[in-house]
Amino acid sequence: MDVSFELYKVFYYVARDLSFSSASNSLYISQSAVSQSVKLLEEKMNCRLFIRNTKQVKLTREGEVLFEYISQAFNFIKAGERRVSELRSLESGEVRIGASDTICKHYLLPYFKKFISLYPNINIQVINRTSPMCIELLNNGAVDVTVVNIPEKQDKYHIIKELKKIQDVFIAGNNFAHLKDKAIPLDELNRYPLLMLERNTITREFIDSYLKHRGISLTPEIELGSVDLLVELAKIGLGISFVVRDYIEKELSDGDIFVLNIKESIPQRSLGIITHKNIPVSLAAQKFVQLFH
Repeated sequence: MDVSFELYKVFYYVARDLSFSSASNSLYISQSAVSQSVKLLEEKMNCRLFIRNTKQVKLTREGEVLFEYISQAFNFIKAGERRVSELRSLESGEVRIGASDTICKHYLLPYFKKFISLYPNINIQVINRTSPMCIELLNNGAVDVTVVNIPEKQDKYHIIKELKKIQDVFIAGNNFAHLKDKAIPLDELNRYPLLMLERNTITREFIDSYLKHRGISLTPEIELGSVDLLVELAKIGLGISFVVRDYIEKELSDGDIFVLNIKESIPQRSLGIITHKNIPVSLAAQKFVQLFH
């Protein structure tokens, strides 16, 4: 199929913003030229790519599939451009990092500070998503590196550098003080209100897999996307939360919460930084990774 890059470029900007006028402004061409390019591409592809009416623009199923690949291509091109421009110096450029808000707050902040002091002209772009979404951003070339809880199932195209071991624990506030000196089997936790992260997180996948392996089923009353909120709800006595111990040292020190003594031993996991074998890593991103000895 003989399709010029310019047609794909117009399609990318329209699909990205779901707007013909926005694509026109981004490409510095008329809206009519944008429409003509999309029409020509649709003719060459022999399918409709957009559903257009007076109020909105939507991608068709064919358009969604095409955009998935075209957006990756554009991200790879941009990564190559950055790599070329940064080969000789670190006087400009950026590093794009995917990480959850919890990992940023409790682990990455000192590294951001150090990187800025070493390379003040390099821009740090942080994209906060859940760990699975951060890995997807990496696979699509939308970020240079991602710092996540390392998943059990690993991609053969990922280069993983383990940063530290982490330990998950169940915590409760003082409303559950009667549990402090008690050794509690995991299956007894169903007697109490449980608070856990949502299912689309690596932490939740980890504990669900561990429980399934042991033939235990725990049903949370509340599922959230924020570890900090899980801690706060545990503090006020709303239930028992499952979190990483490294993220609750202050609350433990203040006596606002305590760690339950679970009979079963919950295995440690690892926090890691991941790059992709098939995606060029910018010089700035390489320097960021090197901060983690």
